[in-house]
Amino acid sequence: MSKQEIIPRLDTSAAGFEKRLELLLAWESVSDTEVHDAVTEIVRRVRNEGDTALLEFTNRFDGLQAEEAAVLEVPAERLDAALQKISAAEREALTIACERVRGYHERQRQESWQYTEADGTVLGQQITPLDRVGIYVPGGKASYPSSVLMNALPAQVAGVREIIMAVPTPRGEVNDLVFAAARLAGVTRVFTIGGAQAVAALAYGTHTVPRVDKIVGPGNIYVATAKRMVFGQVGIDMIAGPSEILVYCDGKTNPDWIAMDLFSQAEHDEDAQAILVAEDEDFLERVYDSIERLLPELARRDIAATSLANRGALIKVRDRDEAITLINHIAPEHLELSVENPEELLPQIRHAGAIFMGRFTPEALGDYCAGPNHVLPTSRTARFSSPLGVYDFQKRSSLIGCSAQGASELGKVASVLARGEGLEAHARSAEFRILK
Repeated sequence: MSKQEIIPRLDTSAAGFEKRLELLLAWESVSDTEVHDAVTEIVRRVRNEGDTALLEFTNRFDGLQAEEAAVLEVPAERLDAALQKISAAEREALTIACERVRGYHERQRQESWQYTEADGTVLGQQITPLDRVGIYVPGGKASYPSSVLMNALPAQVAGVREIIMAVPTPRGEVNDLVFAAARLAGVTRVFTIGGAQAVAALAYGTHTVPRVDKIVGPGNIYVATAKRMVFGQVGIDMIAGPSEILVYCDGKTNPDWIAMDLFSQAEHDEDAQAILVAEDEDFLERVYDSIERLLPELARRDIAATSLANRGALIKVRDRDEAITLINHIAPEHLELSVENPEELLPQIRHAGAIFMGRFTPEALGDYCAGPNHVLPTSRTARFSSPLGVYDFQKRSSLIGCSAQGASELGKVASVLARGEGLEAHARSAEFRILK
């Protein structure tokens, strides 16, 4: 295998670098016509036929033989049993992760506030949680209990009364860790449904599955397309692309560590993206050697190899300033600052989903147990988006309460502006409150 076949090398000083970079970063998350048409039909039928269509699609796509939709709900005792069934080490790890994630998100909770002006007018903001949310969790062998914690716990901390989880069980495959995580994270009800049909059921409701106000959680292209389709009927978290990591290193971290950090994203799927940025060409060469040596050891080496070859890169930059400019342009989902004093760089980092500071903070810790949420903006959307958090499950209502004097003074201002806009009723409504 030639070196060029493992992972591309880019240099910011080389001709055509900008074009190569844009091709590397290009990702189109919009589904093709075939997927869009299939999802449209699934959503339409579940919306119109409810449980009948939901049951048909669940049996067809997940290889089940359920005779009624009611059996798709997981009894609470089954969740309790899963928590007891998993090993003591797994139970302890889930519990610690749960406590850390909950503790972090409790600091995000916003409270209502108001103030009173001199004339007695009261202004403020009332914070209320959503009533009911749906969390989608991939199922079967590719199950992620960490996704349960990251999606359910901020909703629970926000005060959401009902958290409805949808997790497919293809061919009846159940992951007890996922069920145990649901139990620990305070999930209210669990349904063994997946795909576009699960999204449609959560968005529109059926006799069995309750209608929710917002749907969050990762999924395949069918799930993502369905989420985009029902947006407006319900809220959604985001349309997520493949997982990403950008590591900026000063050349002093063990190259094996850096190689494994890149693998931690590349092993997700073939479209995941792993990029290393460094000024030291010799260090980039050492990391390359580590990649070449360690890659064959990975259980998911074929997936990681495809990811690195098609969407990965080792990028040489001139200096730290150029590295920071590049970081802000790429706006990575995960950013590792594997340098001596990462705090010094923070004021200059404007666009990143999560920032991992220092040599001893691999992104993998954030995926599971550090505390901050691992649901992060991808595909350069960190330029305008933020990690999932408690604020995604809270609403803000403005509070306005005018005293007689306040209404009189504001009425004069509103009257002028309303008449300027040609809205007479607005103006007269305000003018009625002007004290004579």
